Amino acid sequence: MSALTGKTVLISGAARGIGAATARALSEEGARLVLFDVDAQPLEALVAEIGEDRAVGTVADVRDLGAVQAAVDAGIDRFGGIDFVVANAGITSYGSTLRVDPEAFREVIEVDIVGVFHTVRAALPSVIARRGYILVVSSLAAYLAAPGLAAYSTAKAGVEHFANTLRLEMRPYGVDVGTAHMSWIDTPMVQEARTDLPAFDRAFTEMPGPLGRVRPVETCAAAFVRGLGKRSRRVYVPGWVGAAGWARALLNSAVGDRFILRFMSDMASRMDDHIAALGRSTSARVFELVTRS
Repeated sequence: MSALTGKTVLISGAARGIGAATARALSEEGARLVLFDVDAQPLEALVAEIGEDRAVGTVADVRDLGAVQAAVDAGIDRFGGIDFVVANAGITSYGSTLRVDPEAFREVIEVDIVGVFHTVRAALPSVIARRGYILVVSSLAAYLAAPGLAAYSTAKAGVEHFANTLRLEMRPYGVDVGTAHMSWIDTPMVQEARTDLPAFDRAFTEMPGPLGRVRPVETCAAAFVRGLGKRSRRVYVPGWVGAAGWARALLNSAVGDRFILRFMSDMASRMDDHIAALGRSTSARVFELVTRS
């Protein structure tokens, strides 16, 4: 029997990508799922696929604490409590700091940082009662900055340190806290960026070795499931990302800057040019402003 059998797992951003793949993998382990997302149709389809006896889905925006609390309460009402949390919901924006739409930058921070706080805050009393585990989804971007992705890099570094603080606070309660750090995963966020932003796709083709590889979303989900079962302090996808964490001082030194700029020196400016050429109004922009994972 799996360590996750019969446990209840809350997942934010569950309708697509990493969230959906993780929900499917956890279902196979015998877990019960409390899922929420802003996208109703794929969320409903996922709950139907897993089975309404094993999963409950609620449409909720992580920026709205009341909506997140309602999603958590629905899960507690159905399954009695929350054992594990996967704070997964995340978006990104593209463009240089000089040119990025300020509303898009703000939305990334609100979803990727404030949304993680809301997810954790709403579930925390139940997780404490069950001496559970929280996995905060960060990224390789917490260790390695990239031009044109300032909001995302800022947010992922921020949630890592939020988790580090939370870990210290939760120690007296017997609650463990981990962070997940992934390189490129084959999610809608990466797929759409490569299709819609040639500068982003070009950077992929020029990055050396493992930095230019995209991993299947199922590989990421399997790593998350192992991390939940072991209540891991860190989850790396793939494993070499852990070395990047240990080497972050070097990566953010003058030497690291030169390495990154060899492959991405004009990525931000090319993104800016492409976004400007699209000529869409702020309300009509989709991929060039904010892409959901």
